Amino acid sequence: MSNSASGMAVCDECKLKFLELKAKRSFRFIVFKINEKVQQVVVDRLGEPGESYEDFTACLPADECRYAVFDFDFVTDENCQKSKIFFISWAPDTSRVRSKMLYASSKDRFKRELDGIQVELQATDPSEMSMDIIKSRAL
Repeated sequence: MSNSASGMAVCDECKLKFLELKAKRSFRFIVFKINEKVQQVVVDRLGEPGESYEDFTACLPADECRYAVFDFDFVTDENCQKSKIFFISWAPDTSRVRSKMLYASSKDRFKRELDGIQVELQATDPSEMSMDIIKSRAL
């Protein structure tokens, strides 16, 4: 079922993989992309549980937009082990204007399909999603 505003459907695999990340912690992160030919959001890459935040940021293309979810583990000041699921909207300045508009107009609907996101972040370059920013947003 696509949204009339953006015309973008969400592939069932996106929702299934997100549920696996959330419930079973099968993945550290998931990168999603819009397949313009079929007007659908699809899974681009799955990050293994042992992969790091650096592995995640390295797989985001420098000149193309993406959506991503990252399961961030951290320890609170009270020494409690916690985790938060980040939704990251990646739209580098060097990506095509049409692509940025498409991702921006589809983002809210896509995000609603992924129940359980705790923190949202928008980034146009790697400095806007540095580990320091992730840590500060998680606490």
